[in-house]
Amino acid sequence: MFAVIRHYHFDKQDSAKIDRAIREEFVPIVQKARGFQHYYWLDNGHGEGASFGVFDDKSGADESVRLSNLLTQRPDVIEGPVEAHD
Repeated sequence: MFAVIRHYHFDKQDSAKIDRAIREEFVPIVQKARGFQHYYWLDNGHGEGASFGVFDDKSGADESVRLSNLLTQRPDVIEGPVEAHD
């Protein structure tokens, strides 16, 4: 199992538009990525958001990056194999 966390900064006035686009456009697309398991998006309401994706392996996580152009700002990324879970 492989996870990737992406941290974004954006104009907080765009929050509702971004949240809706991720829910309605991106999630259905990322679900088709090779090895997709889970995807979560959070928006703190102050111009920051983060996604958390879980895939079978790194290639699926890499594919998920190419599937979206919703957030054009380059995020901070933390990724790696999942070493523990419940």
